[in-house]
Amino acid sequence: MNGINASKYWKFFDQVYCISVLNRTERRAEAQKQFEKVGLKDKVEFVVVEKNIESPEKGIYDSHLACIRKGLQAGASRILIFEDDIIFDRFNTTTLSRCINFLSECSEWNTLHLGCIVKGSRKTKNPSVLEISYRCLTHAYVIHSRFAQVLEKIPWDGVPYDGLLAKYEGQYTAYPSFAFQSNSPTDNDCLIRLDKFRRAIGGLRRIQKFNEMFYHHKTIIIIVNIVILVLLLKWIIT
Repeated sequence: MNGINASKYWKFFDQVYCISVLNRTERRAEAQKQFEKVGLKDKVEFVVVEKNIESPEKGIYDSHLACIRKGLQAGASRILIFEDDIIFDRFNTTTLSRCINFLSECSEWNTLHLGCIVKGSRKTKNPSVLEISYRCLTHAYVIHSRFAQVLEKIPWDGVPYDGLLAKYEGQYTAYPSFAFQSNSPTDNDCLIRLDKFRRAIGGLRRIQKFNEMFYHHKTIIIIVNIVILVLLLKWIIT
């Protein structure tokens, strides 16, 4: 990582926020270290929120909408939002600059994730950007003000924030992704069991990398598996 060289690229984003629950001071401290590594020192505004005990999912939803509204009120066109369990891996200025070029040239993007879980991905003309069918994870993404204005008008109706995002097209991700969630225990009480399972099998960073690899090479993987199956059946029959 070269934070000094990367600093100039982050200026492309008009407002940068990081959501953090009030009592998670250790997360904010670690997040700040992560930001410093990639040239985001003193560029990130922490949006500190109270945990919603009755409905953690609503609390997460409200937190992201709070960042969106702050960005819109500040007149931002490109709002970059992080969550405080952010960790950077495989970061380099080439990927970041290519992502910025894509956002500058493309007029139809709604979000660009620096890392997420997808239901499918397709190559674009930019080697560092994939068009995606988004599934989940909102720990690092930039949102266009046009799309932000759509989301801020949608009231909470029980659908988690990433579930809301998954309904929309015009979403992209950096390739290879360079933003991941740490193994810090989740603040979402609805996902405690799932969170423990994720950490037991290596954490979201490993899961996200596997998801990226699978969908980027899906056709080849399917063909190889079919060939193996055919050879196995042939061996059994003979």
